Amino acid sequence: MALFCILHEIQPFCHFGPIVEHLIVKRYLYVVTLLFLMGSGTTAIEAADPGTSDSSPPKLTALQAVILGFVEGATEYLPVSSTGHLLIVEHLLGMDGTTEQTEAAHSLAICIQCGAILAVVVLYFGRIRQIIRGLMGQDADGLRLLVNMLVAFMPAAVIGLLFSKWIKQHLFGVLPVAVALFVGGIIILLQTLRMRTTDADKGKEMTHMTWRAALFVGIVQCLAFWPGFSRSLATILGCRFAGLRMTAAVEFSFLLGLITLTAATAYEGLKHGAEMITSYGTAMPLIALLTAFFAAVVSVQFMVNALGKYGLAPFGYYRIILAMVCVVWLID
Repeated sequence: MALFCILHEIQPFCHFGPIVEHLIVKRYLYVVTLLFLMGSGTTAIEAADPGTSDSSPPKLTALQAVILGFVEGATEYLPVSSTGHLLIVEHLLGMDGTTEQTEAAHSLAICIQCGAILAVVVLYFGRIRQIIRGLMGQDADGLRLLVNMLVAFMPAAVIGLLFSKWIKQHLFGVLPVAVALFVGGIIILLQTLRMRTTDADKGKEMTHMTWRAALFVGIVQCLAFWPGFSRSLATILGCRFAGLRMTAAVEFSFLLGLITLTAATAYEGLKHGAEMITSYGTAMPLIALLTAFFAAVVSVQFMVNALGKYGLAPFGYYRIILAMVCVVWLID
């Protein structure tokens, strides 16, 4: 019952505009919210029970929820690593003091990706509609795009299932994030030097990508399992090396994120949803999710405009500076 009450409460947010009012987007919002809350079961109900709320006060404040949602939405599609930023912010907010707190914070960070996912659904609904037509046999380019997205997703699915526990145990920390930020920044600057002799507008369109190129992009995307490297950076670079022009590479990165992030959110929600809901309740995570949505809408538009004017170089310098700050912070 609590779950359906929450779904009822978020219904007004489906009316942002004509695009969002489309039935498919409404249903997608319901689906990602269900995935976000799945796994809570009776544990979530017990956590909301008045008899236990006094003895177990919420461990996530509204301010923390807004901060985490903003950081997730603002960085998810930028080549700067949302996971890396969230790990740093969680540490600054003191959300990783114990093993239980750390697990809950990591689960929250993954589940609020729903907001960023929905932002791309809204902003790129025309392309998603083309994919749906392709699935129905009405658009050859849409079908080819869907197949390429699925092919590119498969390497991450396999690596994630096999090594997710090891990755969390060894790579989720400020120092590994700082190293990944630095390495990614250097790669961006090297790519920028290479592109001085190459026109960023040259290359194939996204709908002309072969399945072999999509598989290559999917393999490169696995670099993002190293927190701090950035899924967006990995997929954009993979697309560029596969011959796509910059704007097509960025768009494919956004669309591939729909599958990758939705799968990660569903997996984490089903596996650790109960612990997260027990720790944080439902209201604060939903605030973080909605904040992530609005921040991601602005971030995606900023990303497209910034790439057209400045390319990837500013993101490379930012990553290197942030990595150095993290190292100095750890030394102190």
